[in-house]
Amino acid sequence: MIVIVGLGNPGRKFENTKHNIGYITVDLLAERHGIKINKLKHKALSGTGLIAGRKVMLVKPRTYMNLSGQSVAGIVNYYAVDISDLYVVYDDVDLPAGTLRIRKQGSAGTHNGMKNIIYQLGDDRFPRFRLGIGADRGETPLRDYVLTGFEPDIIGEMREAVIRCADAIETSLADGIDTAMLKYNVNTKQSDE
Repeated sequence: MIVIVGLGNPGRKFENTKHNIGYITVDLLAERHGIKINKLKHKALSGTGLIAGRKVMLVKPRTYMNLSGQSVAGIVNYYAVDISDLYVVYDDVDLPAGTLRIRKQGSAGTHNGMKNIIYQLGDDRFPRFRLGIGADRGETPLRDYVLTGFEPDIIGEMREAVIRCADAIETSLADGIDTAMLKYNVNTKQSDE
């Protein structure tokens, strides 16, 4: 089983914030594939189904972002998930808005939710799908920036990024992570010029 975790913060006030782009992506996958994310276990909402003929569990941790590892480690350990079968989707302030980057493994960068997941698992060898939310935040402190909604001028490209990310996850499940990386790790702004 592949476990696909979308990171975010629980609660209505965080619903459409930049930090919840992982939740938004997982919700799109659930909608596309008729998967109900309604089981509460391991400090997460989850649902199982099939994507590209493979059994998946879609997960939205119900801890706050910085404690995401509690939920993720609970699921990975309980279901004995191979570390390479864990996909994590999250926002990345260090990437321009609308950018998608896929990696097989690596550090958490500046993302506290990912730091906690790696700490709780004791391992960083799992695929991650990073959605850029805009590197230029001006004078706004990082903590405040990630908890704001999307500016009107980037809503369209963020919608497209979420769609591309869901497509990339589906490609990873059907054809492997390497194929998804080759196809989706492109700078869309450069390729459009």
